[in-house]
Amino acid sequence: MTLDLFETDDASSTGREALAPGAVVLRGFARASAVLLLAEIERIAARAPFRHMLTPGGQQMSAAMTNCGPLGWVSDRRGYRYEPADPQNGHPWPSMPESFRRLAHDAAAAAGFPGFAPDACLINRYEPGTRMSLHQDRDEPDLTAPIVSVSLGLPATFLFGGLNRGDASDRIALVHGDVVVWGGPSRLRFHGILPVQEGTHSLLGRQRINLTFRKAT
Repeated sequence: MTLDLFETDDASSTGREALAPGAVVLRGFARASAVLLLAEIERIAARAPFRHMLTPGGQQMSAAMTNCGPLGWVSDRRGYRYEPADPQNGHPWPSMPESFRRLAHDAAAAAGFPGFAPDACLINRYEPGTRMSLHQDRDEPDLTAPIVSVSLGLPATFLFGGLNRGDASDRIALVHGDVVVWGGPSRLRFHGILPVQEGTHSLLGRQRINLTFRKAT
């Protein structure tokens, strides 16, 4: 299956779909800015290359990651945390582009969370077969701010669970340009990504890129 099949049907897919209290999918919200976003990601990755981080237990993560903004999310045997500098080179993470900030702010506002000002953007790169296990975003001290998650490239199935790991998860199909926002009573819901299926995207080839915006201070 290739994304070309999705692009024909998805070109007019827009609108706001409720997932749970405080959680929505904004269909196609980032599609118009995708080319600009991808150019910025290329700039960021040139300074802070994608890498496969380790979990505290020593397992290599499936998705390759990098960051931009004042703080970057990192994982190694010392644990999960935010750091102001890239541990690979000791330099500050690349600055967050204004296009990123504007998109995150506007998406959060459209989802009912006005005034969102992210200071961290985790960039995940998925290839076919790559997945993200169910987890909570709970390393942030301010849990009143929402999470804004932008999908680019290959389609994926987003798992959106409950407040406990064992709760049932809904499966939501996400395609290029879709944005998921969750906060409020849904802020600590478990979520993940099923293995990305084989395919080719006209802009990204055999890749899915996810931008996750957070308030980390």
